[in-house]
Amino acid sequence: MHQRTLGALTGSPVLKRHPLNPILAPKDVPYGPAMVFNAGVTKYEGKYVMVFRNDYGDAAKETIEPHSTTNLGLAVSDDGVHWRAAATPCWQWEDDEVVRVYDPRLTVIEGRCYMCFAVDTKHGLRGGIAVTDDFASFDVLSLSVPDNRNMVLFPDRIGGQYVRLERPMPVYSRGGGDRFDMWMSDSPDLRYWGNAKLLLAVEQVPFANDKIGPGAPPIRTEKGYLTTFHAVDIDRKRGKNGWEERWQKRYTAGIMLLDLNDPSRIIGMSDTPLLVPEAPYETSGGFRNDVVFPGGMILEDSGEVKIYYGSADTMECLASAHVDDLLKLCLEGGGVR
Repeated sequence: MHQRTLGALTGSPVLKRHPLNPILAPKDVPYGPAMVFNAGVTKYEGKYVMVFRNDYGDAAKETIEPHSTTNLGLAVSDDGVHWRAAATPCWQWEDDEVVRVYDPRLTVIEGRCYMCFAVDTKHGLRGGIAVTDDFASFDVLSLSVPDNRNMVLFPDRIGGQYVRLERPMPVYSRGGGDRFDMWMSDSPDLRYWGNAKLLLAVEQVPFANDKIGPGAPPIRTEKGYLTTFHAVDIDRKRGKNGWEERWQKRYTAGIMLLDLNDPSRIIGMSDTPLLVPEAPYETSGGFRNDVVFPGGMILEDSGEVKIYYGSADTMECLASAHVDDLLKLCLEGGGVR
């Protein structure tokens, strides 16, 4: 499939990177991972809580260990900026069928914390949902069939149902390669999922030519559910751009607004990206450069929206904007209606 090259992209000026970025790096984690990134972040019982992905290897030699060494770590914070990592990982699922668990996303619903995650198994990549009350034990509620991932839960029941965004990975039916879209489904109990429908297709996003999918779990505002998504473009002329011999993709982040009563209806979407790899810690020195991936979003009482994102698949960063500015981006953005 021929893919148009997108060229230079610029993020929105309403979003400001935190001056202390990265807010969590491998050096901040006591058990020695090579990369810490793609975290889920939420407020829970008066604290900011982060569950992050650990990958292991030798950063100096730019090598990684086998995928089976990936696990999840835990950090807490009083202000959402300064983080304290726990002394040991909080979860590595021990099961003969499971290869690794990664890319957590946290949502508090009715006082309990739910974690969506990706899990590589010996028979395919699956998306999972677990619940935890202490971040020390996780009760797995459901696993999808292969291939599905990037699941995020809405913070409320909608029409009595739990709702999630997801990104199945059809290859044969979408041209034989990456051409992945964003879908949604619902459930009466977080275990059994159905009513799947397409929410947003990659061809509807001007700053993607490869694939799209969910980012951070949506947050509720008066005007709708503010929702980030990841968007990927590929340029075959890109060469070595990180530890790998060849990395041709760029990950950016978009933003849209979904209806409160019918989240399958997109009220508005910015037709330009919210966040683009532009800072030095996003464009160089990482496992995969030119990657930003939002995994957590918190709306403060002040109207500030904190957006937590993985940078260069190596560290965790923070950017923020006022909720009114983000809503304006969606409502005046000229994207899908």
